[in-house]
Amino acid sequence: MLYWLFVPLIKQHRIFNLFNYISFRAAGAAVTALLLTFVLGPIILKRLRSMSLHQVIREGTPDSHASKGKTPTMGGLIILLAVISSSLLWARLTSKYVWLALIVMAWMGAIGFLDDWLKLEQKRKGEKNRGLVERYKLAGQVIAGFALGWYLWHFPLSPNLPGASTTLPFYKYVLVVPATAALAWLYVAFTTFILTGVSNAVNLTDGLDGLAAGLSAIAFSTMAVFAYIIGRVDMSRYLGVFYLANAGELTVFCAAVLGACVGFLWYNTHPAEVFMGDTGSLALGGALGAVSILLKSEFLLVFVGAVFMAETISVLGQRIVFKYRRKRYGVEYAQQHRLLLRAPLHHHYEMKGWAETQVVVRFWIVGILCAFLALSTLKVR
Repeated sequence: MLYWLFVPLIKQHRIFNLFNYISFRAAGAAVTALLLTFVLGPIILKRLRSMSLHQVIREGTPDSHASKGKTPTMGGLIILLAVISSSLLWARLTSKYVWLALIVMAWMGAIGFLDDWLKLEQKRKGEKNRGLVERYKLAGQVIAGFALGWYLWHFPLSPNLPGASTTLPFYKYVLVVPATAALAWLYVAFTTFILTGVSNAVNLTDGLDGLAAGLSAIAFSTMAVFAYIIGRVDMSRYLGVFYLANAGELTVFCAAVLGACVGFLWYNTHPAEVFMGDTGSLALGGALGAVSILLKSEFLLVFVGAVFMAETISVLGQRIVFKYRRKRYGVEYAQQHRLLLRAPLHHHYEMKGWAETQVVVRFWIVGILCAFLALSTLKVR
């Protein structure tokens, strides 16, 4: 919005030429989202407290988390509103990249909001806290992934590359393109898997104060760098990555998410005043998955989202090993010989004696290390 407002005034005031630079607008988006969290945070917090929208503690969490049942949840609304408002202010609104990322984020946030709301309603009625039925929740995620993949297949965003395609890290100018229409459906299934998997991975990681928000800030700052490079002809050519016309606008979106996550940490750092809930975690996961798909950098998530992946694998591994040992040796043996002391992975380290803040900061450090590894793929090709 600001781009269209000030760019026509360049002839009269050259200072407005700054709005032609993605780097300037990305910085503006980050600062705006950060400041919006400070404005919206107290308002939303007051409302959540007045409605007694307290966190529903997941089964299997350590006993030390029992006191968190009095902390408000659904704080992801702060992140959503800050990101959407900041992106609309600073991004070029003709960019389909930005609109698709915003739509996916809002859709996933709506699924999370419904899940959080149902859990709270069930808690009030004394029912089991199941939230949104798992298959309905999964269906909503699959619909988003399928729709995004189908749209990119039939309506490529970049004129120089086919929509149904992806790239590989460490390989220069290698574009994976389905040879037939039948194989193109595999691309749609692939995008559906990525979007569903990443959104659930961030959701599983959201179990400690500041953990998911901090890791998301690291991941989106990394993706902002990739979006900026991929969206520039000169830099993409120099580094040997495919150029995607207009993809640079995703830098603004990623910067807005970065600013919102950092601002949210003001309220979410230990001891948390509010939790993001599924409203925030599903939205952030959906946004991260969407950005990677739009940039044709899905395999980059192996590095950028390494901690999120480890959390997911820990849960799957725990379940698989438990079921196998229960079937082979019985329930008692399976309970005494679990793969982890408790899943997801962050709870395992809590049970080993790490303080909550230690787990969070150390996971952040691992996330930063993985971000550097991801950035190294730009040059190591």
